[in-house]
Amino acid sequence: MGIKDALPLYEAFESNVKKEIPDTRIKVQKTQISFYNRHLFTCVSFIKVRKKKDCPSSYIVITFGLNRRLDSPRIDAATEPYPNRWTHHVLVSDVNEIDDELMQWGGEAAVFSNRK
Repeated sequence: MGIKDALPLYEAFESNVKKEIPDTRIKVQKTQISFYNRHLFTCVSFIKVRKKKDCPSSYIVITFGLNRRLDSPRIDAATEPYPNRWTHHVLVSDVNEIDDELMQWGGEAAVFSNRK
């Protein structure tokens, strides 16, 4: 997987986040790019959420937190690190996957993190 190949995926996601949640701050780190309002609400990384043989050649992983566990085939992994705080990981390999549903989850994550 080439990181350059994943850049259009990231750019599409960032553009949608900025449009939907205008006051977002972005922090680029070594292993992830984080999106904040008062607190971190989503991030983009290459975290391993599937076996290598099940991963497309180019992808990003979008991670967000909610107060509930989502039940969707799009969720590659979900954990509850704290009571009533669920972390979800979604592997995205096509810009069409950055759709209304994914952005709704991101918006919900922004509202949830802003309440902390």
